[in-house]
Amino acid sequence: FDRVVNTSLRTSSVADFSQRFVAPFEGRVSAKARQINLDPAWVYGLIRQESRFITDARSRVGASGLMQLMPATARWVARKIGMTDFKPSMVNDFDVNTILGTQYLKMVLDDLDGSQVLATAGYNAGPGRSKQWRSKLLGPVEGAVFAETIPFTETRLYVKHVLSNAVYYATLFSGQPQSLKARLDTVSPNRSRRTNLP
Repeated sequence: FDRVVNTSLRTSSVADFSQRFVAPFEGRVSAKARQINLDPAWVYGLIRQESRFITDARSRVGASGLMQLMPATARWVARKIGMTDFKPSMVNDFDVNTILGTQYLKMVLDDLDGSQVLATAGYNAGPGRSKQWRSKLLGPVEGAVFAETIPFTETRLYVKHVLSNAVYYATLFSGQPQSLKARLDTVSPNRSRRTNLP
């Protein structure tokens, strides 16, 4: 799947969105997302950016699997959701990785008041960073403006890619045009909640 996506990105004259935005494992990923009230299109947008659907992908910093979980985060989430038989060697297993990844994404989303912009940034740079950047806001701003002010280039680009991917997947899944602006929404100043998400 990664080759299909990567090859289709190189073609500038012809855009075949069914190749650029493949949806392998659609039923399985969507079911896991819906079970915990997550938007499947957003999860697909994140997986496409994280691993290009390579189930055993491994990053240079040690993140693994479709949803690129760090070992400590995977252990923490497994404990939090009661996955008592979890072992680090299981992180590349499709079901284990997508369960842990979607659960973590949901925890981050809930912790950041349902903002996909903040949660996407938090998934990449850590929820604490999203809270730190949010705390500097003087008032509500458009999500697009907030995304452009993220000080880490990697995270700023990551947020843009994941959320634009999510719009394409939402269009694919619904058969209806979708709004990136609506998905970006607005970001409001910090509500000063303290949690201990990794």
